Amino acid sequence: MGRVVLASFIGTTIEWYDFFLYGTAAALVFNKLFFPNVDPLVGTMAAFGTSAVGFVARPLGGVIFGHYGDKLGRKSVLVATLMLMGVATLCIGLLPTYEQVGMLAPLLLVTLRLVQGLGVGGEWGGAVLMAVEHGHLGKRGLYASCVQAGVPVGLLLANGVFGVCSRLPEKDFLAWGWRVPFLLGILLLAVGMFIRLRVLESPLFTAAKAAAPEASPRLPVLEAIRLHPRNVLVAMGARFAENVSFYVFTLVVLTYATAQAGASKSDVLNGVLIGSAVQLFAIPFFGALSDRIGRRPVYLGGALALALFAFPFFWLVDTRTTTGLWVAISTGLFIHSAMYGPQAAFFSELFSTRVRCSGASLGYQLASPLAGGLAPLIATALLKWADGKPWPVSLYLIAMSAITLVSVWCAKETNRTEL
Repeated sequence: MGRVVLASFIGTTIEWYDFFLYGTAAALVFNKLFFPNVDPLVGTMAAFGTSAVGFVARPLGGVIFGHYGDKLGRKSVLVATLMLMGVATLCIGLLPTYEQVGMLAPLLLVTLRLVQGLGVGGEWGGAVLMAVEHGHLGKRGLYASCVQAGVPVGLLLANGVFGVCSRLPEKDFLAWGWRVPFLLGILLLAVGMFIRLRVLESPLFTAAKAAAPEASPRLPVLEAIRLHPRNVLVAMGARFAENVSFYVFTLVVLTYATAQAGASKSDVLNGVLIGSAVQLFAIPFFGALSDRIGRRPVYLGGALALALFAFPFFWLVDTRTTTGLWVAISTGLFIHSAMYGPQAAFFSELFSTRVRCSGASLGYQLASPLAGGLAPLIATALLKWADGKPWPVSLYLIAMSAITLVSVWCAKETNRTEL
């Protein structure tokens, strides 16, 4: 069990290190190197637009790799998606800029972001199911949340490496320094592949295959929709508050705090690092708590807390103090953990074994382009519309919380479901 959780955790860390690098670079670098001939805020929106392409690709990745996860096994998905993600990230680090090749540069950037989206869209389902399906009743939330904790570690690594590189003189950073975090991804890829190849296939999947090999659905994703249509919608709705808030607290804050609240780039990155460290412990805590009191109460509590914190978050950032900024980000990510901690076990328990990879991936990833993918774009547009004032973004967070509250309220409790 320890090896399974470790393999899923490390692989997830690497996948999200790669994915978050792009988001951080979109907020700080890509607007200057790939969209240099526009207003800075418009350039940032364009860079976030290329970032959103990765989110649009995630449902497709979830469908493709969910299909093979249900047909061939969870382990094959873990290996394929990790390799796909690692190669795409390496290529981003080698890209020419707009100054070197003109419009070809942003086109190549968008293409590689698309590949990243396919990889991360397929990875989540395989990783969490390996932990859930190896685990046992009473600890599934904890095991799956340990895999989820790979996300803040990936963010921690991405922002940490980016933070170190951003201390270079501006000229050197824009010339070559921003490439270093992307190129380092190849080392992480080698470590992740070594560990993932040593893990055994999910015992539940193996047992289901052995019991009735001819009963495997031809198209698992369609079978998941036919058998569990309500649960697909529940998973989608449950993601809105969690996904939007995460990107507001980690990406949008980079733009708002530096442009409107007078914070330095390094102070914001350090705040995200602190918040990520908080999540490393908070996510397993809430996952374990959901094993004891249920997935729904923990998830609902997180969504409600987010709605209540939507305005105070920006009030703290607007204090223009480093402490206020760090407290805002850390508190926001702690609240986010209350939803993200029980999420993997909760979504997995909504579907039967033969379509679990497709069903969980579909519900999880369908919300990604609508929630997290559009969040930086919508929030930046709202800030521009309100002349830099954050109140529309707070209302946006409250609206997303309402969607999640309704969705989770309509779900059945699953923490005692026998898989």
